[in-house]
Amino acid sequence: MTAHPTSPFSDEQAWEDRLSEQRGGAAYGELIAAQRLLQDRVSGAVLPPELIGEVTARLAGLSELLGEHQAPESERWDGWRPDLPGRAMPLIPPYVIDERGEGYLRGHVTFTRFYLGGGGAAHGGSHTLIFDDVLGHLARLAGDVCRTAYLTVNYRRITPLEVRLAFDARLDGVDGRKRFVSARLFNPAGEVVADCDGLFLRLLPGQQ
Repeated sequence: MTAHPTSPFSDEQAWEDRLSEQRGGAAYGELIAAQRLLQDRVSGAVLPPELIGEVTARLAGLSELLGEHQAPESERWDGWRPDLPGRAMPLIPPYVIDERGEGYLRGHVTFTRFYLGGGGAAHGGSHTLIFDDVLGHLARLAGDVCRTAYLTVNYRRITPLEVRLAFDARLDGVDGRKRFVSARLFNPAGEVVADCDGLFLRLLPGQQ
């Protein structure tokens, strides 16, 4: 189950005004974009034998360098950048929230090569990643930190790669600690490719 932390920024503050205040600044956004591109390139690469060792050594060197700068979770940058696609979490598809209102969110996402399942379609698990993150954010806006109780994802059509898709998410109800939420993902023709409904629970004092 995924925990959805409280954002370090007030809901009233405009998203576009936050960049200078955010962890890592603009340079970190460029780093995450480069990492996402690397993920896509590694996923799609068929290398000649003489290059495999060279690429592996370069990646190992980067891993060693980054290993010298690991921070505890409370000081992390990834996941705390709402101005960047997917909140700068490379595992999550690079979605962007375009509009927030009372009880709803709207945005867009493009599934890149990294999320290929087969037959030109996005892997089904990648839908769950984006639904969980978007709906968790929406549940938190209803009050306090929440944790996923369940998600039910329905796959309606093939989800293509490298195509901008739209999504909407709604808060369907609040019952005590329970936040009932739902979302839909649309192709450019306006057809639903996947939808989801879920339940998130507000954490009790002392829970994480």
